[in-house]
Amino acid sequence: MLVKINNLSKQFKGKKAVSNLSFTIQEGSCMALLGPNGAGKTTTLQMLARMLTPDSGSIQFNGYPNKDYRPLIGFLPQHPSFFNWMTAKEFLSFAGKLSSIPKSELNGRVEEVLTFVSLEEAMTKKIGGFSGGMKQRLGLAQALLHKPKLLILDEPVSALDPKGRRDFLQLIEVLKQNMTVLFSTHILHDAEQICDEVLILQDGCLKWKGALPSLRKEFDLLPIKVQTEEPMNGIIEQLEIIDAYEYIDLKTVKVRLPAHVHPNELLQELINRNRAVTHFEMMHDSLEDAYMKVVRQ
Repeated sequence: MLVKINNLSKQFKGKKAVSNLSFTIQEGSCMALLGPNGAGKTTTLQMLARMLTPDSGSIQFNGYPNKDYRPLIGFLPQHPSFFNWMTAKEFLSFAGKLSSIPKSELNGRVEEVLTFVSLEEAMTKKIGGFSGGMKQRLGLAQALLHKPKLLILDEPVSALDPKGRRDFLQLIEVLKQNMTVLFSTHILHDAEQICDEVLILQDGCLKWKGALPSLRKEFDLLPIKVQTEEPMNGIIEQLEIIDAYEYIDLKTVKVRLPAHVHPNELLQELINRNRAVTHFEMMHDSLEDAYMKVVRQ
């Protein structure tokens, strides 16, 4: 365990933004904080980053009881701010001094993170001329500069175009190999691509926590849709590899397989029983259905 959050609460002008929130973050994990706008995601992340003081509750970093753990945190806000008259290199050098990075290491570290986020050719350009995607990558570089143990990202791809979103998610995919990552999003597909575990917030309260496959299973969703030329009734019932099924009609069925069973095994079983498969679909929308069931509880 890296961080333990216990009964965290915060309110603004008498309105609860976060209410008695408790969870743990495992070291080396990539966790997504999901929820609709106004669910309390940003408030939670800002308390973790010690930008906001909780009204009650505690945040305990493993090995840092009652100590300032901010040096172990890298934080990228949803809308990072910069000094537009600075160059990217000047800004990171300034941030590095604030983070007490030794002078002998700072220049090399600045060039290293700029290269990682593909801004090495723009390091001497004024930030005021950067695109939105470039500014987001510069913000990530700043968050990584001091080699944090926990990287916190608040809606990191919400303002990016499709290519920018893909590129940024690929960076997170690389980063999670070397550090613990916690990011917030209201886009379920982003979480599905890269995270190990999700927390779903609604009205400042924790509604669900676990791995995405468990979310499908808990809400009894059937994520594979199969259609054949011949009727399947009497066949599907015999297949031991199927966890659950639901007929749409005699030739169309939705099924759920155990985690250890590959979908190709289902195809092979149907072919072995002389069924010609005309449609085979992994129904990603089923995950959206599960998410909606959680937030409506």
